[in-house]
Amino acid sequence: MRCTSWSEPCSPPRACCSPFSPRVRGRRRSPRPPARPPDHTAHCRRHASGEPAASAVHRRRPSAGPDLIRAGPVSTHPGAPVSSPARRRVATAAVATLLITPLASCGSGSGGSSAPLRVTANVTDRSSMDAVVSAFRKSHPDIEVDVTYADTDTQQRSLGKQLAGGEGPDVFTVWPGNGNPASVQALEADGHLWDLSAREFASQVPEGARPVTEVDRHAYVVPVNYSGIGVIYSKRALAALGAEEPKEWKDLLKLCRTARENGTVLLALGNKTPWVTQLISYALAATTVYASTPDFDEKMRDADASFAGSGWTEAFSKYLEMNEQGCFNDLPLETTYEKTLQMVSGGRAVGVVQVASSLAELQSASPEAQFGFFALPAGNDAERTRMPGAVSAAYGVNAHSGRLDDALVFADFLGSAEGQNLYNRGGATLPAIPNDEFEASPALAELTERQRGGTTVPFMDQLWPHPGVQQQHFAQVKALFDGSATPEQAAAALDRAYRTRPQ
Repeated sequence: MRCTSWSEPCSPPRACCSPFSPRVRGRRRSPRPPARPPDHTAHCRRHASGEPAASAVHRRRPSAGPDLIRAGPVSTHPGAPVSSPARRRVATAAVATLLITPLASCGSGSGGSSAPLRVTANVTDRSSMDAVVSAFRKSHPDIEVDVTYADTDTQQRSLGKQLAGGEGPDVFTVWPGNGNPASVQALEADGHLWDLSAREFASQVPEGARPVTEVDRHAYVVPVNYSGIGVIYSKRALAALGAEEPKEWKDLLKLCRTARENGTVLLALGNKTPWVTQLISYALAATTVYASTPDFDEKMRDADASFAGSGWTEAFSKYLEMNEQGCFNDLPLETTYEKTLQMVSGGRAVGVVQVASSLAELQSASPEAQFGFFALPAGNDAERTRMPGAVSAAYGVNAHSGRLDDALVFADFLGSAEGQNLYNRGGATLPAIPNDEFEASPALAELTERQRGGTTVPFMDQLWPHPGVQQQHFAQVKALFDGSATPEQAAAALDRAYRTRPQ
């Protein structure tokens, strides 16, 4: 007996794999069945075949087994003797209960839980997620949502452990690609992500975004925004210096000196926060590496390129030169991400190199201020300048969620045009799933132009083979700033990390 007609057997393992598949990473994984509608029919099929439920997602109400049916007399009213027909009727009803209970549970993934749907998002996306949740609550008043915000380091360090321990949120931020422990490939390999391939939004994800949002051509996240890494700046502060957006490297260094002469700094830098350390080297490497070698990541995978033998060494050198030229605040290794935003909103820095989503926080802190966003120049040929631009934020559904139905409804909302537009109107980013209804913020004019013109490059860590490379990158930038490493040594350390497979 089945409560659905979806009963096709699992297909054989795929005969091919993407460059990002676990086979390429050297991991083995059990064959995956084809994508199915993410309801609870799998539970029904397991019951029909006698297989026990696989997880707590499909909880079954306890029902009386044969031993309980036979135990003791059963009366129809107090004190009345039980006839054989009465016993037979009760036994028949009990057997019917055994058959019906699992089928009834097929309609709910909440397991009878009254707990709210738990969502965890990055603190940099607070404004965006707040807008989405507010609208979702209005359209789904029967689903209570509880959102927690955490910084990047906390999420990347603890999310996998929470999910493995059964304490993870129902919906949570997942990083595209494979660059850190909370990335889609890392979490999927550990069995923490529900397959979203059958959801309507999955077919609408642009082809260019799929290599970093899918594993073996299965969708495991709903991408929500396309972001860039560049200079977010106060237009009033830049105008006060009598300056314009620098288009070349020499103009950038000149502007750094001008800002210092006027009692401020051009760029706030918070390298005490580990994930911040990578942003400027990414922004510089976009030009020093990818302008001349757009297929650098493919060459790295084929062992035909290296960090030390590429423009990465130049990017690290320019990073230090900016510090020496006074582009940053004093003591960046003692300054946090939050402090840098306070410096910009408070007029103590003209701008900050950040992901575009941080623009929302600055606008929230300074509603009357006007901000701009431009690519950080790394050379003296403006035509060759590139900007890191890619799917920035994405969300996954906990494969063992006790609120699976509600989690999928929330994921569908994130993937809808309404959800995408809400997420990006407040967050100063672009929808990861484009639609004709979205109007980009004027502050994102350059990012929009570069997205259309093809002068963006992926966020570098999204295409690195394992999270250890990014962690080494964090460490090496700190070593550059405390004087314990040279640009050449930092690049060589990234090469060693890239070629060393985690155990």
